[in-house]
Amino acid sequence: MKKPIALILGLVSVSALTVSQAATADIYKSGGGSLYAGLNYSFIDIESGNDEVDVGALSAKVGGLVSPFFGVEARAGFGVDDDRINGVDYSLDNFFGGYATLNLANESPATPYLVFGFTRVELEAQSVFGTSTEDETDFSYGAGVNIDLTPEVAGNLEYMRYYDKNGATVDGLGLGVTFSF
Repeated sequence: MKKPIALILGLVSVSALTVSQAATADIYKSGGGSLYAGLNYSFIDIESGNDEVDVGALSAKVGGLVSPFFGVEARAGFGVDDDRINGVDYSLDNFFGGYATLNLANESPATPYLVFGFTRVELEAQSVFGTSTEDETDFSYGAGVNIDLTPEVAGNLEYMRYYDKNGATVDGLGLGVTFSF
């Protein structure tokens, strides 16, 4: 009598494990693994007092999903488009940071997420009187959505608040592509 009970319990355990693994695999929608890398172009808005400039930046990111709902990543970028106001050229020299992501994994091609972490931003203002550079680190946060184009490639739209200190803010709206491995 004990053998059939043990056999039934064994079959139930194997079935539950198989269903659990299949459900977990379905949450990872892409055919790739949990590691990813991406490129973004961001439209950056820099405000300080009454001054407001719009610059552009290219950035790259690498990261990994710890679970379907939580990831960690590193980002770095540099300015590619400056803005000029009242004879002063403003630019975003570079930025880099470390972040965590909270992902709303689901079965649709769109995966919304929240991102937060710390960013170091270096800004530059140049005029006939000289060049002024400022670099600061601040808590950063944002929200975005990844939209699967293929199992390994996703398009990306994201808003980030990179910096908000001493009356100055640096915000970005980014468009990009992410590759899963």
